[in-house]
Amino acid sequence: MDRRQFLRKGFLFSALGSLYASTIGKIPLFASRSNSLQAGNYDLVAVRGGEPVDLYRRAMDEMGGMGLYVKPGQTVVIKPNSSWDTPPERAANTNPDLVEAIVRDCVEAGASRVLAFDNTCDNWERSYDNSGVAEAVRRGGGQMLHAHLERYYTDVNISGAKRLTSAKVFDRLINSDVFINVPVLKHHGSTTVTIAMKNLMGVVWDRGYWHRNDLHQCIADFCLYRKPDLNIIDAYLVMTQNGPRGTSEADLTRMRSIIVSSDIVAADAAGALMLGHQPADIGHIRIASEMNLGRMNLDNLNIRRVAL
Repeated sequence: MDRRQFLRKGFLFSALGSLYASTIGKIPLFASRSNSLQAGNYDLVAVRGGEPVDLYRRAMDEMGGMGLYVKPGQTVVIKPNSSWDTPPERAANTNPDLVEAIVRDCVEAGASRVLAFDNTCDNWERSYDNSGVAEAVRRGGGQMLHAHLERYYTDVNISGAKRLTSAKVFDRLINSDVFINVPVLKHHGSTTVTIAMKNLMGVVWDRGYWHRNDLHQCIADFCLYRKPDLNIIDAYLVMTQNGPRGTSEADLTRMRSIIVSSDIVAADAAGALMLGHQPADIGHIRIASEMNLGRMNLDNLNIRRVAL
């Protein structure tokens, strides 16, 4: 990148960031009111105004620390978004520094194994490498698993589902003690947004079935099988158009935020608001709420909002 490109890109991110900052106070998620419960008693924590790892550290402090979710000797499976053969600065995948910090926290909490994987959309080797996620997992002390062959998946039934009544699910997830979901907040051409629930498409073998059979309902249905114990949404550099892969860095806004919740529906509702959408207007969020898979109305939650 030459100096002219660097300056132009910096101006773009600065302008978009200023626009975001001027409107963020109007979004309920980051309203001035903030609960002051004891750490560990919040339904959702939202932090803005820092770098990815700083945002994560503060959010987890408010959530009560990784030790509330990971106990010594447990096996942890982490599901980042590493589906795309693009570099970190394109923000199609989860920020690798954030992934590394999460893996390291799980190791320090005493996890016996910390595993990560994604059934990628682009070539799995290039996606793992060029996203920076695989190396980040290794740096943190975890193992990035291959997930590109059907034999790594097992048939499961999904009781109560309306469309996705069965699926082939990644074996290591089925047998894990703790499941941590780490999506990146993005626009999506088919579902308007892709956040925590849609990130779970990367834990099944046949994601195409979801697209062919009422995508929004399938996204909600899968949560009947297994919801993550914790959802950590990377909203630092956010793709606001041309998602989920993006076309260039012009698609991005630097929001410098993170959302953490054990409630996957609340997490997605908060992310949708950050992208300027009402949660009830997003099909899978509304359906999941109606199925009592989580809480879409953030007014009824204990939320901790922090500006660094």
